[in-house]
Formats: sequence, C-alpha cells, structure tokens
Amino acid sequence: MLQNIRDNSQGWIAKTIIGIIVVLMAFTGVEAIFQATTNSQNAATVNGEDISQNELSQAVDMQRRQLMQQLGKDFDASLLDEKMLRESALKGLIDRKLLLQGADEAKFAFSEGALDQVILLTPEFQVDGKFSSERFDQVIRQLGYSRMQFRQMLAQEMLIGQLRAGVAGSGFVTDAEVLAFARLEKQTRDFATLNVKADPAAVKVTDDEVKAYYDEHAKEFMTPDQVVIDYLELKKASFFDQVTVKDEDLQAAYQKEIANLSEQRRAAHILIEVNDKTTEAQAKAKIEEVQARLAKGEKFEALAKEFSQDPGSANNGGDLGYAGPGVYDPAFEKSLYSLAKDQVSEPVRTDFGFHLIKLLGVEAPEVPSLASLKDKLTRDLKAAQVEQRFVEATKQLEDSAFEASDLAQPAADLKLTVHTSKPFGREGGEGVTANRAVVTAAFSTEVLDESANSTAIELDPDTVIVLRAKEHLKPAQLPLESVSAAIRTQLTKEHASAAAKTKAEKLIADLRDGKAPLDKAVDGQDWKTTGAATRGQEGVEPAVLQALFRMPKPAAKDKPTFTSVTLPDGSLVIVRLNGVNEAAAPTDEEKVQYRRFLASREGQQDFAAYRKQLESKADIKKF
Repeated sequence: MLQNIRDNSQGWIAKTIIGIIVVLMAFTGVEAIFQATTNSQNAATVNGEDISQNELSQAVDMQRRQLMQQLGKDFDASLLDEKMLRESALKGLIDRKLLLQGADEAKFAFSEGALDQVILLTPEFQVDGKFSSERFDQVIRQLGYSRMQFRQMLAQEMLIGQLRAGVAGSGFVTDAEVLAFARLEKQTRDFATLNVKADPAAVKVTDDEVKAYYDEHAKEFMTPDQVVIDYLELKKASFFDQVTVKDEDLQAAYQKEIANLSEQRRAAHILIEVNDKTTEAQAKAKIEEVQARLAKGEKFEALAKEFSQDPGSANNGGDLGYAGPGVYDPAFEKSLYSLAKDQVSEPVRTDFGFHLIKLLGVEAPEVPSLASLKDKLTRDLKAAQVEQRFVEATKQLEDSAFEASDLAQPAADLKLTVHTSKPFGREGGEGVTANRAVVTAAFSTEVLDESANSTAIELDPDTVIVLRAKEHLKPAQLPLESVSAAIRTQLTKEHASAAAKTKAEKLIADLRDGKAPLDKAVDGQDWKTTGAATRGQEGVEPAVLQALFRMPKPAAKDKPTFTSVTLPDGSLVIVRLNGVNEAAAPTDEEKVQYRRFLASREGQQDFAAYRKQLESKADIKKF
C-alpha cells in the first residue's frame, strides 16, 4: 500500500507542486518555516519539539498579508485582531508539527530520488520543457528559500500528503450504506406551492412607531468612528535616477553571470534502497547483481524498469532528465560529473541506498554577450544600490518622524510632500487607507490619542509611509430626520411580512383541519404543482427545495404535510407535500459513483478524526 501511496502522491505533486505549496502555506500560516533563527524563546512545544517565536511571527505576518491581499478593503477589520491572528497561526503550526510527527511514527518516507524527480518534472522549474537550474533558483528565491530549505520543506509536504492519502484513502463503505444513500439521493417528491405575498402598501407606519424604533435602536444610528491622516510616502522607484553604474562594476557582474552558467547533465539511475526491510549488505549484493547483468550486455533501461526502487523514474528506464549542479545528493552528483557519455558508474552509496548511474547526455550552456546582458545587468546593479538607498532613507524617515512633533521636518529632511487623506473608518478607505497596517496605525493609541507620528509602515516592498492623525471624527448620534425614511421602510417590510405569515399560518391550519379544500385557488391564485422533484430540481427556490426534503412523509394521499418558507422580500411560500416517491435501484455505474463519493467523505472524516486523536494524545505547551 505504501508504494501505491508514493506513486499516486508523486504523480499528483509533479503536476501541482506550486499550488500545493501555496495552499499549505495559506492553511498553516507558514512562510519560511526553516529559516535559521537566533531567537531562543519558544512559542510552543509539541511532544518535546519546539516551535520558535520567530516561526510564529513569520506565520502571523504571512496570514496578515494573505488576508489583506485576498479580501481587500471589504475585509472585516475585527478579524485582523492580533490575538486572533496569533492563535490561528499557532494552531496551524502545531497542526503541521503533529502531522509530521504522525508521518514519522507511521514510517512514511519519500526517497531523495523521488524528491529529485518531483523537482525535475515540475513545469514551473522548466524552460522549453527541460529542467533549468537558473529557473529553479529564481522561483524558490521568490518563495524565500535556499535550495536546502526548499528541499526540506518540500519533503515534509510530501510526507504530510502521503499521510493524508494513507489515512483518507483507507475509507470504505458497505453495500448497505451505498444502497441507503442511493435511496435517499434518488428519492423524488410531489408537491405544490402557493405564494402569500407581503403587501407593503397595506401597511401604515406611524411617526410614533418610527420614533420608538429609533429610540430602541439608538446605537445603530451613529456616524462611524473616522480619522483624517497626514502622511509621507517614500518610494523606492524615486532613487533610480540618483544612482549610476560604473563600467568596471558592469564587467564584474557580467563575469559573475556567465560563471554561474553550468552544463546540464541528463542522468539515469537504478536505485536499490537500504531500509527497514533491506540491509546494507543485501542492497549492495542486489546492485552488484544488476551490475553484472549490465556487464553481460543487458540494457540499462530494461534493468531499471525491473529493479529500480525509485518510483518516479523506474518506468522511464531510470531517466531523470537534464539537471545542473546542486540538484542531486552530493555523492550522486560527484559520480555523475565524473562520467563520460553513455558510461555507467560503479555502485554509489547515498543516504537512500545504492545507485548505478548512467550519463545519457551533456548540454553545454550558450554564453551570452555582454551587449545582450547589459540592460539586465545595469538594472540589477542599480537595483542593489537603490535597495541600499531605500533602506537608509527608510531608517532616516523613521528616526526623523520619531523625533518630530509633526511631519513638516521629516518632509523637509527627505524632500517629501505631506499628503492628506479623506476621512476613513476602521474598515479602511481608499488608496493608502485601504491598507490594513495603515488603518491599524491610524487608530492606535499612540497616533490617535497621544498625537504621535507612526513608525514606518510598509505598504509593499517598494513603498513605506509615516502618518499622523490630523482629525478624529468621533461617533455621533444621527438625527431622526436623516434616518426616518430608512426606519419607515424597514418597519413597513417587517409588518407586511408578519401579516403575510399570519395569513399563511391561518391558511395552513384550515388546510390541515379540512376547513379549506386542498386544490382550491386562494385569492385568485392557483396552487403550482410539481411532480417527482429531485433534490437538484431546477426552477424551484433553493430555500423551498431545502424545506421540501426536510418535511415528514404524508400519512396518506389525502393527508399531505405542510410548511412555509419566508422569502427575502417578506413574502411566504406555503409548501404542500403530496407524496414521496421511492427511487429505483441504482445502476452499477451509479453504485460506483456513490461508493466513491461516500468513501471520499468517510476518508476525510477519518483524517479529521486522526488529527484530533494526534492532538488529544500530544503533550502541547503554549508559552
């Protein structure tokens, strides 16, 4: 079973690796789990394994950025409470740690060779259909990883994926469950509906009612708490015209650029693993047996398909594709780069077992001219200088703002313009005031109550601002005259809906008691009859359909059951259930579909229960 899990896991991941990374980061709140930290304090321990304060801070920052990017200015500001973010991020980190420990305890594994294959076959790391070391480095740098960090993170995600597949994939259902589900899913219902419309025109709302509602709900009729800010905006782009690039620096950058170009080698291998079932001596004997058959003239590709225990490459004759330095295990790479084309290595021992390695091809890089790279290198060199200038200016802005009693002096020091915002509330505004960090700073005690300048706030990697409160518009009671129309409309709708509900309840009671004929028109409106309605019946209000399939089965054909559903406009729909039609036996194809659905749902529930079990048994300490 483990081999199947490995195969399925790898095939899926190779297609969606970047998506997996993003989703798992979003779920756990992890951005740079494996970055080195000098912070000795821990946020929590899970069965003796530490979660550092640095990890937690990174997770909180990641969640904050994702929420602001995904939900924008319409996002409820209260959800960005620091305590809530911290609790959510810490829960995600603990959950991740528990799953990794569970995978380790269950002896799940993901071989280095299979990990290499995932990386090599990931489209995001390829150029023109071939793995590119340069592209690989570019992508993982954008994600904030070194090669070692990325491989470690990816390996852990693969373990979690295997664990999930192993637990959730074991879900099963019985034939009886399939048939019971099919019976309910395919069941149809005969029903009729009658609309009882709300009539706002028949409602008269008095001024006294409006005034009473206004007094009772006074807190709902307040102006929002708003603030107007002055702010200074420092942009990285403003420094580009202030820096130049020397010819000697350009030449040095060019030499470094072409020095990083490396040849790509296409490798194939046969792996015999050393693991709990196979000792070192057994694995070595097996690889030597394969080597002997090679010496007798058998094809490398055929032997790889027969013997290799790397699920990612065995079916391809051991072919790993092209890759540059730094991708493979050091011992594997050293041997690979010592081979001539079509040569096969002696057995090579790595942490995962013994390999026979064959060099299938070599691609030498094309060295671009200085002229072709000049614009790119100039931009890169300028960017490095601009980054330094920007960092220094940001520090100067923050120091100057801290020392000043307003923004005039910091503006003069850095030749910036003081901007003034429109009034905005705690939900944010437009432009810079849509940024959650800006809103938080503007309504902070230091800025709003103590009239201090804020610290430097990063809007994005290229922009920082410093702000101060110019005006605080505190909540005030709205006059009755300004809200009376809205109150009157609300009361009219409520009264009309209440009248419709009373009428509907009276009609249902008469129908149940036989005082009103079942099929007679009401107020000139006929019942709308529908036969054999399914759970996904088109043309029926979803709320009506949901209520219909919750109704009890009629006791007899002449004893229908009734309910009512209130619509958004205040009108009601009387629902009369005439009969329940049992479904025909499901076809074999339907049984397969139902079984797959139920097993998937069962598996998800099993995995959720497994996670809860891990948590309940764990020794978790939060600090």
